[in-house]
Amino acid sequence: MDLVTPLGFRDILPAEAREREAIAREVATLFDARGYQPIETPTLEVMDVLQMGARSVLSPFKFFDARGDLLAMRPDVTVQIARMVATRFSQVEGPLKLRYQQRVFREAVPEMLSAAREQTQVGLELIGQAGPAADAEVVRLFCEALALAGVRGHTLGLATVGVLQALLQRSGAPLQWQQQVRAAFHSSNFVELERLTNSQNPPQDVDSSGLAPVFAQAIRRLPSIRGGLEAIAELRELVAPLGCEADLDDFETTCRALEGLPGQPRLLVDFSLIGSPDYYTGILFSAYSPDLGSAVGGGGRYDSMMAAFGCPRPAAGFAFALEDAMAAASGASAAEGATAPRRPLRVAVPKGALHKDAVAVLEAAGLNVEGLLNPGRALIVSNPGVDYIIVRPSDAPAFVALGAADCGICGKDSLLEANSDVVELEDLHFGACRFVVAMPAGAQEAADERYRRLGSIRVATKYPRITGAHFAKTGMQVEIVQLHGNIELAPLTGMAECIVDITATGATLRENNLEVTEEVLGSTARFFANPAALRTDERIGPLARALAGATAGVTFEAIAGQPQ
Repeated sequence: MDLVTPLGFRDILPAEAREREAIAREVATLFDARGYQPIETPTLEVMDVLQMGARSVLSPFKFFDARGDLLAMRPDVTVQIARMVATRFSQVEGPLKLRYQQRVFREAVPEMLSAAREQTQVGLELIGQAGPAADAEVVRLFCEALALAGVRGHTLGLATVGVLQALLQRSGAPLQWQQQVRAAFHSSNFVELERLTNSQNPPQDVDSSGLAPVFAQAIRRLPSIRGGLEAIAELRELVAPLGCEADLDDFETTCRALEGLPGQPRLLVDFSLIGSPDYYTGILFSAYSPDLGSAVGGGGRYDSMMAAFGCPRPAAGFAFALEDAMAAASGASAAEGATAPRRPLRVAVPKGALHKDAVAVLEAAGLNVEGLLNPGRALIVSNPGVDYIIVRPSDAPAFVALGAADCGICGKDSLLEANSDVVELEDLHFGACRFVVAMPAGAQEAADERYRRLGSIRVATKYPRITGAHFAKTGMQVEIVQLHGNIELAPLTGMAECIVDITATGATLRENNLEVTEEVLGSTARFFANPAALRTDERIGPLARALAGATAGVTFEAIAGQPQ
């Protein structure tokens, strides 16, 4: 019997436990002094309750109890507090100031089992009070709490959702298109956003009729507006003629009230932050440390959540994981004692079919690529100001998401298959390929009969996530068999009815008497970044723009599938 803890769970030994206890005590004292009262919520919550408060629930552990109710271990505390206020404090007048320190539990997706699945969440909620003063109070307390945990030298990103909501409402576009735009913001997929807002070449898979081009252009520009307070003026100039300033005045007032924050964070107005989580309605903010691959914590205004529980009240709050704050503090302490120059930008570069074009566009963007085209056995190529980490394309998302690289290049197929938390910045247009469904010639009737009898067919592929998403979209039930090579053998030996794979000339399919029955998707190379690196390293934004310029109008040879 292995005496180990479950993946994502760990023991906390005395030295660390004492440090955690001291930080928690100081933060609780701070919140208490500002009038915030402690509350506790149950470890288990009815799943329907969580879904009432937020459209996207953070991967909770779920199970049925003896009564048949679907329960979840709390993945977050905010929705629980909204439910508590609606049921226990609905008759209480005046603002409610509530604070908490509780364990939260989140299931990890298969590719990221290294992620913690249990953390201590520290936070507060200010319910019943709106306006810039309330927002500034919440943001300032967030920064004070992080400072007590030792976090310094971080970036505080700020945005407001109101402008996007106003642009969408006045755009004249159908609701489905608006929902897809929100989804692109939520997933930080700004290549998809550019596709959806392309007025000259409208998307074919969603109705965008009625969309005014001027609104499409404004929505497209929104995530690229980033900087200091001047970014607010830039956004105002863009949206004021459209009547979409929304809550921008209040947002600017709040930002100007945040001078001299504890921990001395760098303030970054960044409208690419809009959309995550999806329940925010006004200001939102996140803290990013250069020593972590993800946000240290964050919060915002979520007025509509209380209304979902039948108790409409303005509300704002924040939360951070104690473990993440301590990790960021540790990195900040190490950086303070260091005298070494600024570290190079770390770029994940794909090997294989994408390598040559990746090197070419990086050079065209102005980077020194000496030794990168033919690196031999070297896994890292270092040039002044930049380290190239040479990886398999399918591994690039993991290197970037976990902070081993700041940014990287791989195919869209690799991003879809990895489903990692990265920001998709640019379509680089090279490495074009297409995914198809193929089966033995003349076998369609037999496959249809099997589906009629059994209700599913078996599909072999190297790409289970892409395959699952495709058949889910078509409404067909399939059993997916993941293989790693020569998947054409699966239908030839009777293991599966069909395959999903990349096709080039189609020669291999024809030689094995296989024919294409469906197109799945096309893929090209993408430039993407770690969310924290994008907000803490000012070199990534200009590199993205330089790469876009270097690939605009260039015709690349397709590596597989249809020619460009």
